[in-house]
Amino acid sequence: MPLVRAAALALLLAGSLVAARAETPLPDAIAAPGETIVLTAHAEGAQIYDCKAGADGKLAFAFREPIATLLVDGKTVGRHYAGPNWEYSDGSAVVGKVTGSAPGAAANDIPWLKLTAISQRGSGTLTGVTTVQRINTSGGKLDGPCDKAGSYRSVPYSADYVFLRKG
Repeated sequence: MPLVRAAALALLLAGSLVAARAETPLPDAIAAPGETIVLTAHAEGAQIYDCKAGADGKLAFAFREPIATLLVDGKTVGRHYAGPNWEYSDGSAVVGKVTGSAPGAAANDIPWLKLTAISQRGSGTLTGVTTVQRINTSGGKLDGPCDKAGSYRSVPYSADYVFLRKG
């Protein structure tokens, strides 16, 4: 019987931690007050960087584009790529423009973002999306010098993308 009580307590505590995390407010820079969540998808992929000369003439890695698989409940439901674009498996898609940013949790995490939808195509799940938030980022950041102009580096990352609409 003590084992059953311990298991029940563990489940209760785990539920409390999930609830506490869900109630943690987003940084003001990426908040979308008054908007309703349409979809939350987890992304696994890479941030691609290009080695090129900066304004100072020195070679450094510069962000080029993302490439990621969008997952819901462990199933592939879409993809994310340059634009930035998000495509859902039903043919709906949205393109965003960065309008807010907040630092990731660790030094090598790409920032959390707020993106405003600037165009859409198709009809389906992403139809009517007005805002996309990138949160809970892990990895993906690359800064610093590089040796050969035109070389590329792929840095693994994960994030959650929250798709919202007004109302």
